[in-house]
Amino acid sequence: MRSVKRIALLLSVSVLLAPLAQAENWEVKKDEDGIKVSLSDVAGSKYKAYRGETLIKAPLAKVVAEQENVTAACTWIHECKLQKLLKHEGDQAWTYTQFNTPWPVTPRDSVLHITTSRAADGSVTRAFEEASDYLPEEKGFVRVAEVEGFWKFAPQGDNTQVIYQVHTEPGGSVPALVANKFVVDAPFNTLKQLRAKVEGGK
Repeated sequence: MRSVKRIALLLSVSVLLAPLAQAENWEVKKDEDGIKVSLSDVAGSKYKAYRGETLIKAPLAKVVAEQENVTAACTWIHECKLQKLLKHEGDQAWTYTQFNTPWPVTPRDSVLHITTSRAADGSVTRAFEEASDYLPEEKGFVRVAEVEGFWKFAPQGDNTQVIYQVHTEPGGSVPALVANKFVVDAPFNTLKQLRAKVEGGK
């Protein structure tokens, strides 16, 4: 029975990551301070997928624990205003997040369904997708229409290689200038702040 559940979990993760497989032609847009940010076109979308990569000088367990601390994670996620855990069940979790946005863009909120899997090499992947219907819409916010992405943590001795990859359909109207800035700033600032939090031990 355990093997059947494991196969089902792997299949569900594969389904979540399948749309992101379309984002293949990655172009590096920023590479500084040990963080590389790449963008890719996604078929049928006017918004680019983004991928951030960095090495954090801390054991994998410590990095994953920080990323799984839903409420505290809002302190290092780019433009996060509020975040809370809605439900946790085994390797699955549901979270609610509110984001700050520059004027004149209406603030966004998002409900994510997260699935965690662990590989034989010790790496941990937390795949997520939008689950808008899980929670009624909040007044004053535009619910993000679609999100697909993942966090991947791979052990590198005493360090951890981190990949953060996302494609978002933000819903409503978002000026191109704002959208283009966000897809670079979001992974760069998020990874920089996560690294500082973990390595600083605060």
